[in-house]
Amino acid sequence: MLVDLTKIAVAGLGAIGADVVRCIAAGDIPAARLAAVSARDLATVPQRIAALGAANVPALPIEELAAHADVVVECLPAARFALLAESVLGAGKILVALSAGALLDRMDLIDLARGSGGRIIVPTGALLGLDAVRAAAQGEIHSVTMISRKPPGGFAGAPLVIEKGIDLDALTEPLMLFAGPAAEAVRHFPANVNVAAALSLAGMGPERTRIQVWADPGITRNTHSIRVESDSAALDMTIANIPTAANPRTGRIVAGSVIAALRRLSDPLVVGS
Repeated sequence: MLVDLTKIAVAGLGAIGADVVRCIAAGDIPAARLAAVSARDLATVPQRIAALGAANVPALPIEELAAHADVVVECLPAARFALLAESVLGAGKILVALSAGALLDRMDLIDLARGSGGRIIVPTGALLGLDAVRAAAQGEIHSVTMISRKPPGGFAGAPLVIEKGIDLDALTEPLMLFAGPAAEAVRHFPANVNVAAALSLAGMGPERTRIQVWADPGITRNTHSIRVESDSAALDMTIANIPTAANPRTGRIVAGSVIAALRRLSDPLVVGS
């Protein structure tokens, strides 16, 4: 059964949220209407979304979005994820969640969604091959490893970088910042490794998914290499994403992934499992 995407709300107006607002306002998602938008500074929202072609859309606190929309797209800092998720899922609505890392710390939200009739959709985002990983997970996955490399500036403000006092600007060669399970990586890099969280949710879980995180001054793209060994296939995948101008932590492809996920809910033809 197709979902009626008449009312969509967007929480967060960073690089991704702005692109999603612009797309909906332009009519690029059939039958969709932008119902509300939220951002940290609500007073600036009307002017910002007017510049995106979405004048006269209500600017609301994040906890009020669910009352005005069927689908809420979450493009927030990880610290604000839970407040939005609880309100959306408690109302039985659909949450398109980009903060997959924050979801790992609140897996109880899945039970909330199950009980209310809500849904959590985690877009593919900056990765590739999650369809294949999910297919492999229908059998037995033996191991999942991921190596994530970004230019040093993409890790500015990461808790582990601050804790260790790493001078990112001084790096002249690649530095491995972390190696371990995805569950731990998302706590050290909440704005950087949502891709690892999404991979773990598609595959063998956050404790058994292994990740290395590198700051590499020799690259200009956010690069993720994945190796999956399973009883059905061996998968080797690499993607090099061009960072957005507004946020070097985020690849340009992420907004496209969100838009594709929204279209998928109502498209008469869906390609991919």
